[in-house]
Amino acid sequence: MEFLELLSGIRTPFFDKVFLLLTELGGEMAFIAIAVITFWCFSKKDGYLLLSIGFFGTIVNQFLKISFRILRPWDINPNFYAVPEAIPDAGGFSFPSGHTQNAVGTFGTIFTITKKRWLKAISVAICLIVPFSRMYLGVHTPLDVMFSFFFAILVIALVKPIFYRIYSKKYGMYIFIAIMGIIALLFLIYLEFIFDPNVLSSDQMHNYISALKNAYLIFGALIGVLISYFIESRYVKFEVSGRWYTQVLKAVIGLILLICLLEGLKLPINAIFDENTIGRALRYALVVIFAVAIYPMSFKLFTRLENKLERKKQQKIGH
Repeated sequence: MEFLELLSGIRTPFFDKVFLLLTELGGEMAFIAIAVITFWCFSKKDGYLLLSIGFFGTIVNQFLKISFRILRPWDINPNFYAVPEAIPDAGGFSFPSGHTQNAVGTFGTIFTITKKRWLKAISVAICLIVPFSRMYLGVHTPLDVMFSFFFAILVIALVKPIFYRIYSKKYGMYIFIAIMGIIALLFLIYLEFIFDPNVLSSDQMHNYISALKNAYLIFGALIGVLISYFIESRYVKFEVSGRWYTQVLKAVIGLILLICLLEGLKLPINAIFDENTIGRALRYALVVIFAVAIYPMSFKLFTRLENKLERKKQQKIGH
């Protein structure tokens, strides 16, 4: 707590805004954007790898949160104040840090798969900045972020070689997705039927609800991955290559549609199902199916546009 109090003493409105922005590099939307852009534009295999790293990191992170039940800094010390704007996104218990896990897991993986030095440098910077931002904002302790930092590196070291080996095998991805699905289901069963929420005070119940929401989100997303992998690998079989301008167009349009779908599905699905459980699982399953199988069906249109523009370019050169 002493270190957090030291950081709180050097806060300024300007740096509050800067770190509120930078900390989102470890958030859900940043992970989704990076994973799908990698999948659409660079490498399907690496897109699935990022998804796998994110899955294992998040499952363990959520399990440890609900198991250790370590309170947030402002609950430990009522005299300590976090940056108010950061508190709403600080869901669940404090240990370990989910944003740090996401950031280091995602950008640490990018560091290992890219050969570009500038991208490696940016990845390292983000892996350091996001953990620091969580402490500066006052939502995590050094223990929270240090554990997540090193655990994320461990997940990359263990999962990446196994994933690459399995991915190249026939039915390898089905086996890998099935393993992740079983783990997600076990975590869901643990929260729904084994864990006793009565051990929590009324002020802590939101932490259990946060873990339950994430458990349903993960399970739903994996159902979506299984369905969409079958459709894409068997019928769509899109190519990730393309000129830089069509890749940018593909990514921008796809992200806009994805965000609209993610938010737009809330109202109709939550009107029928519980938004924290079945509704959340269904919504994320549909979003994954769109990202992996449905939207890539349109990539041939981007290829046609690219070919058309290249022909016009060649005609101008010829004249």
